Amino acid sequence: MTTKIVIDTDPGIDDAMAILFALKAPEIELMGLTTIYGNVHTTLATQNALRLVEFAGRPDIPVAHGADLPLIVPLKSVAAEVHGDDGFGNTNQPTPQGRPLAKPAAQYIVETVMANPTEITLVCLGPLTNLALALALEPRLVDAVAGVVLMGGAATVGGNINPAAEANVHKDPHAADVVFTADWPLTMVGLDVTHKAIMHSDFLADLKNATATTQFLDSISHFYMDFYRRVQPALDGMPMHDPSTIAYVINPSLFITRPAPVRVITDGIAAGMTLPDFHQGWASPNGWTDIPLTNICVDVDVAGLLNLYQKTITRPD
Repeated sequence: MTTKIVIDTDPGIDDAMAILFALKAPEIELMGLTTIYGNVHTTLATQNALRLVEFAGRPDIPVAHGADLPLIVPLKSVAAEVHGDDGFGNTNQPTPQGRPLAKPAAQYIVETVMANPTEITLVCLGPLTNLALALALEPRLVDAVAGVVLMGGAATVGGNINPAAEANVHKDPHAADVVFTADWPLTMVGLDVTHKAIMHSDFLADLKNATATTQFLDSISHFYMDFYRRVQPALDGMPMHDPSTIAYVINPSLFITRPAPVRVITDGIAAGMTLPDFHQGWASPNGWTDIPLTNICVDVDVAGLLNLYQKTITRPD
């Protein structure tokens, strides 16, 4: 039995790694892509999403353009220094032939989930604005989704965009707080695990010539790998942020999780911090007992994750 998913994405090199991973996985049925700013602005994210489904030979997969700006805070920047000006490592990919849907991402999410009650898992690889807008459109979404799995946050480690916050949550902390406090099954695949799941350069090199997909991923990943060589020279690789989220959907047993309610700090020097209440129920009588529990990934079988990725991404195109 396959898991039906909609991916909310800001492609992005590791988004491309995750989307093509999902498309290769027999355990997953990708229903659609919705786009958001983050690694690039939303207009380019939409073009890159269309490029990916066309490259994969799946132009039938719909792409819906999402929010261009956060709910409240300004959008200060996107991550061109990490992903290149084009989001794909400055590789100048061909112009896509397709067009996005006429409806916005939030509407597409609502309509798709409500038409398939309890069947769709929403997989979020960027800031959470589209999900917050979808909830505002249709509060019954919390009961209609099979679950939400997001790449974002940091529960037991520091941030990556500032000492407190992970980048996806930081870009729209108000939307993130809406998502974390909504009463739906929510799993957080954050820096606690993605900074452990490192794809080293020799692993990437071994994948390179397996298929056209791995050749494409190799071509766009050098820019991403070079960024991490500059900022973390001892790493000799790149964190598998977004692919880890797809790995969780395929095989949750690769991850160790802890349940806790989570709130997001929305302003000040810690804006974007995901703050879990791990003491709920025994040492925190004034804790967040009215907030649903988030399933927080705190550890990962890295070898198992890499093996799953390698086995899946090298399947014949």
